[in-house]
Amino acid sequence: MANLIGFPNPVNEKAARVVAGGVVLMALAAIAFDLEWLLPVIALGFLARVLTGPTLSPLGQFATRVAAPRLGPPKHVPGPPKRFAQGMGLTMSTTAVILYFAANAHTAAWVVTGVLAGAATLESVFALCLGCQVFAALMRIGLIPEETCEACANIWARA
Repeated sequence: MANLIGFPNPVNEKAARVVAGGVVLMALAAIAFDLEWLLPVIALGFLARVLTGPTLSPLGQFATRVAAPRLGPPKHVPGPPKRFAQGMGLTMSTTAVILYFAANAHTAAWVVTGVLAGAATLESVFALCLGCQVFAALMRIGLIPEETCEACANIWARA
């Protein structure tokens, strides 16, 4: 079990971008076709990736084993900010599930899902990880200790 729980460090950014693209497709399909059953699927995918990286995520497995290797050599980036970003996705997708199924606030659920799709689009298309940016800001103000991610300490210099 100890080998199952964990997140890779470093992460192949190409695989992360493929996962984000998959999230975009699922979120937009859910919104466009009123596929409320996709909301828990999206949330469970984020939960799997937060807990185990790509290990228990079908989308993560596809991204790391099939798609990313076909996109050329890996581009390694620090894992902790990507895990934080997956946690933000988990929070947003779980919020959408609660809004839709528990609060009967369907419009609000679709708005949250649209925001999630927007953030995932930035990652997938432009390699702009909003969660990674928030992680860096939290490190700068001291809420996340530098030792959490030594390679992240100067994330702004890489951009």
